[in-house]
Amino acid sequence: MPVEITWWGHATCTVEDSGVRLLTDPLFTRRLAHLRRRRGAPPPLAAAVADAVLVSHLHADHLHLPSLARLAPGTRLLVPRGACRAVPGLARIAAERALAVTEVAPGEAVGVRNGVRVRAVSARHDGRRLPFGPALAPALGYVVEGAARTYFAGDTGLFDSMAREVGPVDVALLPVGGWGPRLGPGHLDAGRAAVALAELAPAAAVPVHYGTFWPIGMDAVRPHEFHAPGEEFERAARRLAPKVAVRVPAHGERVRLP
Repeated sequence: MPVEITWWGHATCTVEDSGVRLLTDPLFTRRLAHLRRRRGAPPPLAAAVADAVLVSHLHADHLHLPSLARLAPGTRLLVPRGACRAVPGLARIAAERALAVTEVAPGEAVGVRNGVRVRAVSARHDGRRLPFGPALAPALGYVVEGAARTYFAGDTGLFDSMAREVGPVDVALLPVGGWGPRLGPGHLDAGRAAVALAELAPAAAVPVHYGTFWPIGMDAVRPHEFHAPGEEFERAARRLAPKVAVRVPAHGERVRLP
């Protein structure tokens, strides 16, 4: 049975496996603080329908409370352990929408349905809600284990134990850019994402986390960094991981991966 991936922009994807729908880092807005959506329409209402939602870390472009408020009552929500303490608004939204919140740490797994389970893995990223204060919750990646094994990396830099912790996977959803002209530590650009791809060695990969949001007033500042990462990742992957089938979907496009 193939896995179907729909990329809605930024780090928001729908993963469909064995009749189960999983949604990653939902961001259903045109504007977030100093960022605005420069490409692709916001996801439709139907994108908020999922059996489980996976939140990788606490940054507002990944844990976006207004987007979580659009989820159907009873939706299972997986978040990093400590998230409810670190983001008080999360508990309020969960209560208002009757969301089933489960906090997880690397190595822990949660069953969804139809034999599909989700396993949390480590990420190398500053996952604090704000860029100061204590780190109350880790940044995570997730492996969806169903008919296939799909790795959603969240936001991460390269780290030595990545392939060992993630384990064998069939599909990798890898961040290849960001929302500004420069990437700080704890991120993958197109070249580093291709290095990670070579180490993970899945059958297929989809680049995410690029080409969607850009700071207001910076349209003319290094626009290459906004538009190019997906294609750059595809070219680098041909060189470093030639056996991996790379798909570069448009915003809102669904791809089927065997």
